[in-house]
Amino acid sequence: MRSIFRRISAGAAAAAMATGFLSLNGLFFTAGSGYFNDSAVIVNAAGGYTIPDIKVQQKQIPDSEGLKMTRDMRLGWNLGNTLDSIDDTGNVKNDLDLETYWNGGFKTTKEMIDVVKKAGFNTVRVPVSWHNHMDGSLNINKAWRDRVQEVVDYAYKNDMYVILNVHHDNDPNTMYPTTAKYEQSKKYMTSVWKQVGERFKDYGDKLIFETMNEPRMTGHTYEWWLNMNDKDCIDAIQTINKLNQDCLDTIRATGGNNAKRYVSVPGYDCSIDGATNSYFKLPADKVQNRLIVAVHAYTPYGFALAETSDSQSTDKFDYTKDAGDIDQVLNAIYDTYISKGIPVYIGEFGARDKGGNTQPRVDWAAYFVANASARNIPCCWWDDYSFMLLDRSDVT
Repeated sequence: MRSIFRRISAGAAAAAMATGFLSLNGLFFTAGSGYFNDSAVIVNAAGGYTIPDIKVQQKQIPDSEGLKMTRDMRLGWNLGNTLDSIDDTGNVKNDLDLETYWNGGFKTTKEMIDVVKKAGFNTVRVPVSWHNHMDGSLNINKAWRDRVQEVVDYAYKNDMYVILNVHHDNDPNTMYPTTAKYEQSKKYMTSVWKQVGERFKDYGDKLIFETMNEPRMTGHTYEWWLNMNDKDCIDAIQTINKLNQDCLDTIRATGGNNAKRYVSVPGYDCSIDGATNSYFKLPADKVQNRLIVAVHAYTPYGFALAETSDSQSTDKFDYTKDAGDIDQVLNAIYDTYISKGIPVYIGEFGARDKGGNTQPRVDWAAYFVANASARNIPCCWWDDYSFMLLDRSDVT
């Protein structure tokens, strides 16, 4: 079953990359003992793109309830630039209109999520920003809570895993991971999770709460990377540890299934370094084996994340050079957590479209997801704009 899982995950990622959300018919998978092998095959209606022939050895996976659950998450998709959209300028007068503010005007529908599932994805990450929908007492607008629940239900009631988080609320006025801003940040984050927890406490285990998204010192020299010799970075990591504990305690206290719900926690800026340094600590939990580590990995940077204007940008994926960068990231996750029975998911990954370089992106997606799957690490593709898989204008 594990070999089949790896093949489907890798094939679905690459095929979705090549075809958008067209049918995956035409993919042929062959079983292997301890390895997987995606047959190189022309993807139907994809203009001649091929799924590369890759062979990966299965890593030893401990027998863990959490690892079994994350294996079942398989491949995920982000509803990006939607419920996470923000406006701190006052341009958007009705806060419910923020759902379409960043994505070209497309409101999420059940049909969209059904298409995502049909394409082979088993998890939907629903990024949500909350501060534009709160009053001065940190009460979330009921209409916004209703809409978030409606969108969550599109996936949850379709028997998919759903990851629900606090997304673009990383700001000196809301959540900011420094000792100086800790009390304010704690008040904000616990207010959000108390209300969200109450709303969803009767949902089953396929709903996962993710405490924070990319917590970092916005505007700081080290906003996007860590200097372990810098006192501000160390302070930020330690503050994130405290906030993860505060969020977890608040979620557990709301009762219902939240008393044992899977909760995922990030390190500094959701980076691999942020989750694997010696200062980062998992929160203490009242229940065993119900924590997941959340990381992001747009690797290698030049191919996957860098914009074309960036001097490091390249539209080519070079196996001989770039595969090692991917292996290094995934091995760090495996060695630090998976090998010890602690589940991890990659909540965001993807590679930008750089002028139609679809075949290199297919090659990259197949390699990345195959190797992640061999280590029991499910991956969630970030979708919209240059990472777009789903055309929301006609739901294809």
